[in-house]
Amino acid sequence: MLPLQYQNYAFDFYGTLTDIRTDEEAPVLWEKLCLFYGYYGALYTPQELHSAYQRLVHGKEAQLKNGLKAGPHYSHESYPEIEITQVFLDLFREKGVQADETLAVHTGQFFRVLSTEYLRLYDGTTEMLQSLRDAGKKLYLLSNAQRIFTEYEMHVLDIAKYFDGILISSDHGTRKPDRRFFELMLHEYNLCPSETLFIGNDSTTDIAGAKSVGMPAYYIHSNISPEGDCPHDCDYIDMQFSSWRE
Repeated sequence: MLPLQYQNYAFDFYGTLTDIRTDEEAPVLWEKLCLFYGYYGALYTPQELHSAYQRLVHGKEAQLKNGLKAGPHYSHESYPEIEITQVFLDLFREKGVQADETLAVHTGQFFRVLSTEYLRLYDGTTEMLQSLRDAGKKLYLLSNAQRIFTEYEMHVLDIAKYFDGILISSDHGTRKPDRRFFELMLHEYNLCPSETLFIGNDSTTDIAGAKSVGMPAYYIHSNISPEGDCPHDCDYIDMQFSSWRE
């Protein structure tokens, strides 16, 4: 279904290859996460924990946007990305619990499991990726995501093995559509923009971002695409009425 004249194919993850639904506002999530923190001596009420989580996330986002984090890497980013593990770690420390990073990672993953209603590949995804590899193409992933979630979800879905390179925004402090994130992929893997097709489900984050660095783009309209989203200057698949099998 994808045009085969390119040497490299770079994919978005959620909404392009993977269908996911999460609910981070569900009261039962915060009740169970509150209990988990309590096991380690960090005593919260569910509402207090929810509020503290939102405050820390918004605060770290604001710090990055204002260039307050130490080092020049963050001060120029148009679309900064926080590293969520630090939020879960700070939630322990605000209650005087000296947790380590391993516990913070496990806490974040427990949060992700509690918030996930379902996670699945779109029909025909593995067959499509395998057919590209069989044709001698190189495959890459460029995802706005948190490594402590996405790396493990890729393994659950048994999809990581198809990619020659994987870049996740939380590792780099920036995210799509910032051209620096696309340029990072091109530089890291020595890719020629005109020979690399980017495939994504958001006309701004994916399609416009790819085009800003000279990459051709292919739009996937999926159930996770922004409402009313539809680019007018590239080929596309409507995943709500089709699949990667067709």
